[in-house]
Amino acid sequence: MIFDHAGKVVGHHQREHRQILPQAGWVEHDANEIWECTQEVIAGALKQANILGSDLAAIGITNQRETTVAWDVSTGRPLSNAIVWQDTRTSDFLNALPDDVKKTIRFKTGLTIAPYFSGSKMNWLMSNVPEAQSSNARFGTIDSWLLWNLSGGVQGGVHLTDVTNASRTLLMNLETLDWDSELLEIFGVPRSALPTIKSSSEKYALTDPHGPCGSAVPIAAILGDQQAAMVGQLCFRRGESKTTYGTGNFALLNTGTQIVRSNNGLLTTVCFKFGDEPAHYALEGSVAVTGSAIQWLRDQLGIISHAAETEHLASTVSDTAGVYFVPAFSGLFAPYWRSDARGAIVGLTRAATKAHLARAALEAICYQTRDVMEAMVADSGVPMSEMRVDGGITANSLCMQMQADIMGIDISRPLITETTALGAAYAAGLAVNFWSSIDELRTQWQESLRWSATSTPADREAGYTQWKKAVERTLNWVD
Repeated sequence: MIFDHAGKVVGHHQREHRQILPQAGWVEHDANEIWECTQEVIAGALKQANILGSDLAAIGITNQRETTVAWDVSTGRPLSNAIVWQDTRTSDFLNALPDDVKKTIRFKTGLTIAPYFSGSKMNWLMSNVPEAQSSNARFGTIDSWLLWNLSGGVQGGVHLTDVTNASRTLLMNLETLDWDSELLEIFGVPRSALPTIKSSSEKYALTDPHGPCGSAVPIAAILGDQQAAMVGQLCFRRGESKTTYGTGNFALLNTGTQIVRSNNGLLTTVCFKFGDEPAHYALEGSVAVTGSAIQWLRDQLGIISHAAETEHLASTVSDTAGVYFVPAFSGLFAPYWRSDARGAIVGLTRAATKAHLARAALEAICYQTRDVMEAMVADSGVPMSEMRVDGGITANSLCMQMQADIMGIDISRPLITETTALGAAYAAGLAVNFWSSIDELRTQWQESLRWSATSTPADREAGYTQWKKAVERTLNWVD
């Protein structure tokens, strides 16, 4: 995506790439295919914008944070398929770690022990791909792979990452913002194979003039996708938060320069670091099933034909008639972390209709988001007055009004909803003075819609109490 000085999209191009599923629990990508797609979409976006690479002030990269690549620095070839964040092949390795080691990892990284993160994927590659033990092997997340290729590859590409991606590996110490020797030893990953950790906004390298840009353009920002959305939503101050509604939900709260360790099942992560300024940290909570609950109504129950119908159907009734739907299809994520839970619909009476169930599904999205946000407030002590939102379900105005009413705060949606790409652009532009400051960016943030609470505190708490009862009914289902 190409943005102008006003933050408007002037060119874009996109391409899907394959999901490779070799066996149950394994999810892979072809790293070469990702690089080929990247080159194609750069060329396509430049063409659509009718500009040259030399017209670009800078390039920013934003990526899914945990997918891991190993490649040979002398040939440029990946040593295997990339291991994707969803891959669970390293569960046994992580489960076998002693409890004191798990405690050390949690404290140093702010993360839970899960195959989701990159460190155990690198351990697997070291153990199962002989070439990964070579001195020519390099490890990185997708940002490092793209940066290395964009900056010249075997002809002199740079091997770097930023603090937001490094903070998702289980290998970086949150306090030092560097690879931790004890963590590297636990996972058996050599420091020499890892990228150097940099800030999220600085000039890392120039693009190879013979590459897809056709000229030497500064590559000046790297941010993991959820952190990029925080920057795109201009959540720069302590206490500012955003929620991205997709298949699941990702909610982040800026805790400023303070590391806040969660007692409520949240992750502590780096929010961003601009140049030499101190890093900002965040609490992060994820909800497994939000948009996918609407897909379930459509694909499994057949009560809607298109996701967009949910708003109309739900609006034909004024409430859920006491029906609560907890979509714990594969357990509950933050703040419960209960893998023994399974989905439940409770409070059914003869009067319940598909409209009530559709409305209960929207309420479930909002209640799960409140669960995460309540945990954030409890951990941080930072009160929340509004929440900025982006992602598909924000097009559903009824759901966003419900979200405001259930939480008792304002919900704000920006005019430009491609906040992840915009955040990468903002960080790159700041590094090259395309924008002079964060204050200048604030002046161009525009709100598309705002929803304010119309509920009373008593109504909110009564509904939330019933939701908590419904959640209890899902627990201890799987032995």
